[in-house]
Amino acid sequence: MEKIAEGLDPWFVTGLVEGEGCFTVSFTLRRRLKIGIETRPSFSISLNERDLPLIQSIHTFFNCGAVRYSRNDRTYNYESRSVADLMKNVIPHFVKFPLKGSKAEDFKVFTDICRKVRANRHLNREYLKEIIEDAYRMNPSGKRRHDLNFLLRKLGELKV
Repeated sequence: MEKIAEGLDPWFVTGLVEGEGCFTVSFTLRRRLKIGIETRPSFSISLNERDLPLIQSIHTFFNCGAVRYSRNDRTYNYESRSVADLMKNVIPHFVKFPLKGSKAEDFKVFTDICRKVRANRHLNREYLKEIIEDAYRMNPSGKRRHDLNFLLRKLGELKV
């Protein structure tokens, strides 16, 4: 990730993420999956619509993901959800230019979860339980579709 997109300083990118970025792992119930729960790591940055050029520069900087517009709050959101892209483009940036604030711990947990997902451990009930518990330690003030205990209960009910 040596290339600097449109003059963006890598430390600026790290600082921007400290304030406006998010590392998260979401879970969706999926009957068609053998394990029954889809695991989806995601890295995102959300900025006001007037900062579209900056979001586009971030997209170019990481060389992966996509930009989308949210009419609800008039923001642009850069997001990368591909585990391969996260491991190749996003995670190495924050290893080289580390976060210093509260997101540093979330990043460590996120990185560990991405490694487990890349190794397909999310397809094993015991590892998935660990992944779910770790993911719920991240972003304590964030909104979640499912409560931790609900997901763990569902995982216990699934016949794998």
